[in-house]
Amino acid sequence: MRYMMLVRADENTESGVLPPPEVFEEMSRYNEELVKAGVLLAADGLHPSEKGFRVTWPGGKPTVTDGPFAEAKELIAGYWVIQVKSREEAVQWASRVPFGEGGVLELRQIFEPTDFPAEVLPPDAMEREQALREEVERQAGNR
Repeated sequence: MRYMMLVRADENTESGVLPPPEVFEEMSRYNEELVKAGVLLAADGLHPSEKGFRVTWPGGKPTVTDGPFAEAKELIAGYWVIQVKSREEAVQWASRVPFGEGGVLELRQIFEPTDFPAEVLPPDAMEREQALREEVERQAGNR
């Protein structure tokens, strides 16, 4: 099962303040542990919302709104995607993130095609989904 570990934004991340070198070093060590354990699929920090935008569909037509966005506590500053055997293993990895006092990490399980019943994702659609995933992995390996 895959989980996305979401790092909440705060005033520092939204103002573009980068962490000090020792925090980068701690995160690098943690990421190395994830890689050595074979559970890390992706991990990145995100630029502040002032560099982002939202696309909404009022009346069914796309509208683009540039950032920044108001509530920093509702924004994401970074993420990891991990693949583990259980919720408990995801909790174990999340508990090891080198956050200090006040850190917040939200975990969300990622849907797998097999999570959907056949009336929602029929077998032919599941096969197409699997073929797309395999193509994405192939392309990633060629970069």
